[in-house]
Amino acid sequence: MAMASDKYLHIYLSDHLAGSSVGIEVARRAAKSNADNDIGHHLREALALIEEDRTTLEQVMELVGAPKHQWKLAAAWVGEKVGRLKLNGQITAYSPLSRLVELEALSLGIRGKRALWQSLREIRDPRLASIDFDDLIARAEDQDKGIELQRRKASVMAFRSG
Repeated sequence: MAMASDKYLHIYLSDHLAGSSVGIEVARRAAKSNADNDIGHHLREALALIEEDRTTLEQVMELVGAPKHQWKLAAAWVGEKVGRLKLNGQITAYSPLSRLVELEALSLGIRGKRALWQSLREIRDPRLASIDFDDLIARAEDQDKGIELQRRKASVMAFRSG
């Protein structure tokens, strides 16, 4: 049974799904580019959790009848690729600044995901009674703490590397 506010809920969920696509791409690229260090190890673990959370978001969308807008997913994918073209101090190579900016982007995405879970918990939609939003919020908070630690390491690497 659709609720009157489903229109906005569907848009909101679809936007977060597109954002999760960007987050997964950024996490994959950052993990690959840092495969030889501790940051890369942490990012591989974080990526698995981010992918699990995306699956949960897709489940939420199914439960409330929200469609997946392929054009939003495609636009998010293109936007992430275009975002790679930013100046990072090196024309074609990965730089210490790239690592820092990617971790900052992941941090913002995780905080947005936490806000999503908090909003969904607040609306108390009976269709979502099977979803443990408290657990998802706690997971996002743990992910945020882990990424923040890596971001701080990356800032030292970026600005002390000269």
